[in-house]
Amino acid sequence: MSTRLSKGGRLIDRSKPLSFTFNGRRMQGYAGDTLASALLGADQMLVGRSFKYHRPRGIIASGAEEPNALVGLGEGGKFEPNQRTTTTELFDGAVTASQNHWPSLEFDVGAINNKLGRFLPGGFYYKTFMYPRFAWKHVFEPIIRQSAGLGKAPTARDEDHYEYAYAFADVVVAGGGIAGLTAALAAAKAGKRVWLMEQTADWGGRAVVDAIEIDGKPAEDWVAETVAALSAMDNVTLRTRTMASGLFDHGYIMGYERVADHTPGDGRPRHRLWRIRAGHVITATGAIERSLSFAGNDIPGVMLASAVRDYVVNWAVSPGDRTVIVTNNDDAYRTALALLDAGLVVPTVIDARAEAKGALPEAVRARGVRVLAGHGIAKVKGGKRVTGVSVCIQEGEGAEIEAIACDAVAMSGGWSPVVHLWSHCGGKLIWDADRAMFRPDPNRPATGDDGAAMVTAVGSANGHLTADEVLTDAHKAAGGEGKAPAAAIEAEAPMMPVWIMPQGAGPALRMKMWLDPQNDVKVSDVQLAAREGYESVEHTKRYTTLGMATDQGKMSNINGLAILSDALHRPIPETGTTTFRPPYTPISIGAIAGEARGDIFQPLRRTPMHGWHETHGAHWEPVGLWRRPYCFLRTGEGVHDAVNREIRSVRNAVGLLDASTLGKIIVKGPDAGKFLDMLYTNMMSTLPVGKCRYGLMCSENGFLSDDGVVVRLSEDTWLCHTTTGGADRIHGWMEDWLQCEWWDWKVYTANVTEQYAQVAIAGPNARKLLEKLGGMDLSKEAIPFMEWREGTLGGFRARVHRISFSGELSFEVAVPASEGRAFWDALLAAGEEFGVAPYGTEAMHIMRAEKGFIMIGDETDGTVIPQDLNLQWAISKKKADYLGKRAQERSHMASPDRWKLVGLETLDGSVIPDGAYAVAEGVNANGQRNMQGRVTSTYYSPTLNKGIAMGLVKHGPDRMGEVIDFPVDDGKVVKARIVDPVFFDKDGEKQNV
Repeated sequence: MSTRLSKGGRLIDRSKPLSFTFNGRRMQGYAGDTLASALLGADQMLVGRSFKYHRPRGIIASGAEEPNALVGLGEGGKFEPNQRTTTTELFDGAVTASQNHWPSLEFDVGAINNKLGRFLPGGFYYKTFMYPRFAWKHVFEPIIRQSAGLGKAPTARDEDHYEYAYAFADVVVAGGGIAGLTAALAAAKAGKRVWLMEQTADWGGRAVVDAIEIDGKPAEDWVAETVAALSAMDNVTLRTRTMASGLFDHGYIMGYERVADHTPGDGRPRHRLWRIRAGHVITATGAIERSLSFAGNDIPGVMLASAVRDYVVNWAVSPGDRTVIVTNNDDAYRTALALLDAGLVVPTVIDARAEAKGALPEAVRARGVRVLAGHGIAKVKGGKRVTGVSVCIQEGEGAEIEAIACDAVAMSGGWSPVVHLWSHCGGKLIWDADRAMFRPDPNRPATGDDGAAMVTAVGSANGHLTADEVLTDAHKAAGGEGKAPAAAIEAEAPMMPVWIMPQGAGPALRMKMWLDPQNDVKVSDVQLAAREGYESVEHTKRYTTLGMATDQGKMSNINGLAILSDALHRPIPETGTTTFRPPYTPISIGAIAGEARGDIFQPLRRTPMHGWHETHGAHWEPVGLWRRPYCFLRTGEGVHDAVNREIRSVRNAVGLLDASTLGKIIVKGPDAGKFLDMLYTNMMSTLPVGKCRYGLMCSENGFLSDDGVVVRLSEDTWLCHTTTGGADRIHGWMEDWLQCEWWDWKVYTANVTEQYAQVAIAGPNARKLLEKLGGMDLSKEAIPFMEWREGTLGGFRARVHRISFSGELSFEVAVPASEGRAFWDALLAAGEEFGVAPYGTEAMHIMRAEKGFIMIGDETDGTVIPQDLNLQWAISKKKADYLGKRAQERSHMASPDRWKLVGLETLDGSVIPDGAYAVAEGVNANGQRNMQGRVTSTYYSPTLNKGIAMGLVKHGPDRMGEVIDFPVDDGKVVKARIVDPVFFDKDGEKQNV
């Protein structure tokens, strides 16, 4: 049985007992325990059921590579499924529950699948659920959906909170073992800013467990001294419980910090997601021990040898009273010694190698333990826990030559470097046949923009498995000066690759050898995939689900691809590996979201004048993440009346519009003009300083994407205005082209939307109002239409643009955001004698429609090109190219049959419903009426006292005066006449005064 030892346990504090429950049963552990060590200490060997066959599953590892021991942790708003017990630190009051069984863990009805295993081999679902076709929707899919997953999804709102954090470092070291500590210290002494991350709560890694001596002192003491030295250095940041989750381009590394998993309720964020820019990354991520493939290697009590050693040394937990060790390398003998030192029984070490010589095997023999060289395990006996093993000759077919009673099996199949970070950005691997591992290829690293290596692997992550090699490699790679720390270790004999035990095992045994115990993938499944033509390891992975469990094949993939290679009769390097993708281990959705939840899931954006709007009757309209006043309601006034009043105010006196939300993007640099010429359909490089120009942006497919006024601020600087909802999108689009296509162009962009408050002052009295503020010459001669000037206006720093979206005399004035509210108040005070009144977005929309101005999102829907909107005048004939030009030259885009923009007037003066379609003669292939146009914008115009609309109509500009029908609700047909889209002041006399 597994039990807590009476002494030892370097990580636990026996003076601080902690209670927790597992499936309602109360248990006890200690501060410093993981949930896994506490469960083993309470003799809870059975912790879950496998996905497909519902076989009993126990703890097999001690770290992030654990595939089996997943539980639901917490209750209500604290509940989270699939929590790995080996990396979950125990805390008082923890509530845990096993997964994937019914009605109970001990008695699971789903285990019937195990009896039917011969009918459910790898890939069976691809063949089983194809016929009959009708059964998929009504039979197969409901069953599959019901069976999918291991844990249950939370139903309550998450009560914890999460956060982002940012950091910059010259060197980021991932891994806090002796390699990481050595590399960090060497880099720090060289004066570099160093970040050192360790995913567990403790420093030192395997060396402290294995009692290695470094520089003549125990590894634990050396680690403590090194950590103290690093802590005292101002240029070093140390982070435990922080995993290097993924490495991306340009030295961008993601760190996942479990801040308060072990101290719930203390008010701290549960998780923190670090976004770190690193000049260089050193991966000291160690290596993972591989399992061995023998029949019954999934029975609870079969564990990795290194994990058994961890539980005994770190947590004073014995996985069994009698432990048989099976290995193909010398390292597993350290487990035998650790067990013996703890007073436990090791009846036999089974070594697959023909000979087991050297210091470690001899030390074990000297302790009275029998070593069987050239042997293997034919099968493990037991059901819900190990009861014994059947010993066979490794080179045979599995005939039992001896049975050994035991309650635990410690297996070691060699080690695989953790190469995930190395591979995330394109670092390549090389097969090391001597050590049977893929390790980083030093000649093919991931490189940065300058072509230099961006990542360096050190220590066990670089294929070095002995402490002296690890320390030397890390010291040298980090640029350390002087001698590297030295370790005193026993020499180790070469390991022997063993992919199947015994070597000649027949089908009956191979069907019980487990590669991926969570997903129930066996040796026989991979061999079947090879026979059925799946030669790619990626295809085999998907066909069998090998490595698709929550551990992502950390323990199983190398064994699986070796077996696939053998089945295909080709070398392992030729088969290759599956793709290493971030994150290294699962991270919480909460950490990804950070603070973006509830009211700040999409943070509400407010202009500097938002508070004034709130207290003056604003009827809000959401525009992207902004809230803009749709209109300003007065006492007893409806929305329709308020909008009409505001329009009349602008047409007859003067109105103020808060236009701060319009996108404002600075584009600067020697190549800025060339860049803007590619982005816009018309020429921007020829725009003189001091002038403005309306411009259109199209997607690569030629469709109109955004519009706005471009202002040339200086010889190398332009200010691009975008739509309110387009600022972030267009800025990201600009950066996409600059970084991915025109990366060598010298252009800088900055989104300054929120740096400026902007107010449109429109109406016949607009100039009078601004002249009352004083400070600038605002005459027609001083600032002609479509020009701008900078100066001081009423004591405010201002950029004044003579542009108009209303058709009236209009100025758009930008001031620093910090002065926006004061400027707005000054305008209202100065304009009182001129009849000033604020107006909202709906009045703006109606006035622009009266003038025939298009609006992105109304006249455009992702299928409209500028030519459809009669905007050919905004397309330059002087330049060879712009984004979308070639697409617009396709035959269907240049077709004369495309729908074109026109104005629409109803014969009865009513308002056509928005989006209404105009019918044509005949029916289409689907038996539906043919259509010849649609309404894009429709309003009641108080200026014209009738309904007006804009729409796209087939051959519309050639059909002026023609009446077309718009069927609407209840069978009613609205008749509308095709007219010029400019309904008001066609010659622009009002805006040009």
